[in-house]
Amino acid sequence: MLHKQLLVCQREITGREQRWRRGGRSVLQDRTPSPPSRSTTAMTGTLPRFPTMPALLSSLPRGINPPTLPRGITMPSVTIPSLPRGMSLPRAVAMPTVTQAHRRLLQDCCSVLDHQTPGGLCGCCWALRPRYKRLVDNIFPEDPEDGLVKANMEKLTFFALSAPEKLDRIAAYLSERLTRELNRHRYGYVCIAMEALEQLLLACHCQSINLLVESFLSTLRLLLEADKPHLHILATNSFVKFANIEEDTPSYHRSYDFFVSRFSEMCHSEHEDADIQNKIRVSGIRGLQGVVRKTVDDELQVNIWEPRHMEQIVPALLVNLQQHTHTNSESPAEQTEVCFRELLGRAAYGHITNAIRPVLMHLDSHGLWEGRSFAVRCFQIIMYSIQSQHSHLVIQQLLGHLDANSRSPASVRAGIVEVLSEAAVIEATGSVGPTVLEVFNTLLRQLRQSVDYELTGYYDNAGKHKTTSPEEKTLQDAVIKTIGSFANTLPVYQRSEVMLFIMGKIPVPGIYPALGSPNAGFEGSRMIQVMLLKSLLQVSQRYESSNLLTALPSSFLEPLLSFTLMEDPEIRLLVLSILTSLIDRRHNAARLTTASVAFDVSVLELKEDRCSRQDNLFMRKHAQRLYRHVYLACKEESSGQSHYQALFTLLAVLSVELANEEVVVDLIRLVLALQELALSNQECLSVFNRCSVHAVCAAFLNLLSQLGPPPPLHEHVTQVIESRQSDAPHLLPEDVLCDQPRLPEGELKVDEALLFTQSKICEALTGSSYSAHAECFNTPYIPQLSDEDRLSKRKSIGDVVSLQIDMDPQYCPDAQQKPQTEHITFETLKNAIEDRGSVEEEERRKRMEVVERFQTAPFEEIAAHCGARTSLLQSKLDQVFDLIIHPPPSPSGHSPPRSTPLYEMKFPDLCVY
Repeated sequence: MLHKQLLVCQREITGREQRWRRGGRSVLQDRTPSPPSRSTTAMTGTLPRFPTMPALLSSLPRGINPPTLPRGITMPSVTIPSLPRGMSLPRAVAMPTVTQAHRRLLQDCCSVLDHQTPGGLCGCCWALRPRYKRLVDNIFPEDPEDGLVKANMEKLTFFALSAPEKLDRIAAYLSERLTRELNRHRYGYVCIAMEALEQLLLACHCQSINLLVESFLSTLRLLLEADKPHLHILATNSFVKFANIEEDTPSYHRSYDFFVSRFSEMCHSEHEDADIQNKIRVSGIRGLQGVVRKTVDDELQVNIWEPRHMEQIVPALLVNLQQHTHTNSESPAEQTEVCFRELLGRAAYGHITNAIRPVLMHLDSHGLWEGRSFAVRCFQIIMYSIQSQHSHLVIQQLLGHLDANSRSPASVRAGIVEVLSEAAVIEATGSVGPTVLEVFNTLLRQLRQSVDYELTGYYDNAGKHKTTSPEEKTLQDAVIKTIGSFANTLPVYQRSEVMLFIMGKIPVPGIYPALGSPNAGFEGSRMIQVMLLKSLLQVSQRYESSNLLTALPSSFLEPLLSFTLMEDPEIRLLVLSILTSLIDRRHNAARLTTASVAFDVSVLELKEDRCSRQDNLFMRKHAQRLYRHVYLACKEESSGQSHYQALFTLLAVLSVELANEEVVVDLIRLVLALQELALSNQECLSVFNRCSVHAVCAAFLNLLSQLGPPPPLHEHVTQVIESRQSDAPHLLPEDVLCDQPRLPEGELKVDEALLFTQSKICEALTGSSYSAHAECFNTPYIPQLSDEDRLSKRKSIGDVVSLQIDMDPQYCPDAQQKPQTEHITFETLKNAIEDRGSVEEEERRKRMEVVERFQTAPFEEIAAHCGARTSLLQSKLDQVFDLIIHPPPSPSGHSPPRSTPLYEMKFPDLCVY
């Protein structure tokens, strides 16, 4: 109550004094006793009597009691001595002494009550207060609009630097003044107090700054807890200035949890005024940036990378990055990107996971994977901001998140995969990480799941959430693109491993098991084959290797070539494209994609080089296998225009990349064999197939004859092509391998003049370096069918008979039985032809039984079955070894002396081997 009455009196006196200064009639002058006249003063020769201190105390307003003095201390009486005799004052002076005393006394009382200073003379008299308080009070002007009193501020700064032990008291008193002005809504004085604190922080040395920080941070908390936006901005600006100060002395007890929470809340501001909302959000972002700068480099500070902090900071940044655009440098989006990049750039190896996980959670909760653009932008910022050696951690986080969302809609999975693809492109300079194959294994697993979802129509096991084939196709294309993007970041030797790894996942007949689920069936296996071959094509398109022996090892080439004999046209076309991209090391295939008889090698500007020793070894080892599969691929009835174009491109690349005298002769023999194939009536080929084969032969021989053979060969080829152009244009690629092929009606008939003749070709090569191999033309090319080709000619994996089945005892006749000779007659052949269908059906049934037994039988039964076959094999081996060790009797009838087998001989212990 007393405190309130003192405040009322102080306000009344202050108001009257201000009115008196402005020149108006002051109430104070009206109530002040008028000074004595000049004559009276002259006669008496003494000054007017001043009231004593007890009189002053007794003249306080009603209801206000003077402060009590400590025991033993009495109030001194003050008397003014009289002037000497004969002296007088020159003029009357009006002194409102009583009123000034009242004012000073009220100020002292208010100071006592406000600052809780113990009673005494120092609390009542302003001049006897501590110096630091007087210096602090002097920096505040009478009008807050005048701003900080700079001269007094310099005095306060000099005093603080001279006596650093007083810094904590100065800061506490400034914080106290600011709190009082904030409670009285005097925001001008609040700004002055904050400016003074900032100047003291900047002026103090690093060793003594901790004395100011606690009071400074408590003051900022008060401002941030207020409900005024301009105070929030003021506090944020002060905190940013504080964050830029480098401290040498650690602080173990400082906490920034409140600031992280409050600045994050400011980033989510929804103020009615859009301009104020942007200012608040920008301030919040700058505040978070200040917190990061202050704490991230100091291990003794609070760990800002903890999940509880990251879950507040990262979503606050992403909200502003998502909802705003880059309009200017002060926009929330621009400030957010700067802060986000700085945050990620300071992240160490162990902090990447905590920084990325909130990003994934934010994109999940707001459904931002489906839009893809924002998610891609976020991870572009992440990949460009973090240290390059930590990039694989982001990839691993995305792969784990993709697995976690395997039961999500296809659009979500496609969004994650697209982000993975973009991240792999950015990370092209580094490595995918220590688990290279795990990356591709995860992506291939997603392909398998997508195929299963497409076949069932649901992306969950319960069958509640439907999916469509176009959505799954989009996902599959994104996965295939991502596989290619990841492969392009790897060195050459790792790409070879990746291609072998992918090939191992493809269900190859008789070699690798099926990758799909057991319920997928034939269509599922076919779709998985197509998807994985497309992935393999993505990897091979940018694969560059100088040595084809390492690029196409037998373990990779044999299963790949087996797909050229599959009945699915799409699979065969993919395999031809993969072979072409792997052999085409100088990128000539782009100029040879279209078969034509108008090719001019000088215009094409093909890049040729002499075959290396490794290339010659490769052709000697694998050339016949390549020729055989090209020949057999031309016999497929389901081949279309794209297949024959791909076959021409493959042959052209072979002739450019790997051509020597022997290879050129072999290729000409292959072309002549293909020409005979198109003329043969034994093959069930359509007119389009026959015309296409003739067209491919003409286009390839026209190209090959310009790459080094003697000119007579090119003259013969040109002569045949001109004859076809005039008499049979349907035998040329321009008329057949087009969108609307022009085919002859009825059966195809080709004159001898329209064919390439073996004798003329041999004559053209005579006398050149090719004549050494010309004898090969005497033997026509006939492809040799192998077990690989026989097994590849199957429609599905269930029809494949493993090589192990052929070793079953029930299918293998006993070696000890003598072969029975049967007299073959016409009736025997007739019966064999009639019973062929039933025999094939019986064989098929037996194969299916064996396959089903291996899929469903218990492990013990399978092990026992294999053990029986092993024992049979062991017995055969024992017989062979016995014959080797104990030879049969000689024809003379005298058996040689029986020797002890080496493995049964006993050697002495000290025998040296």
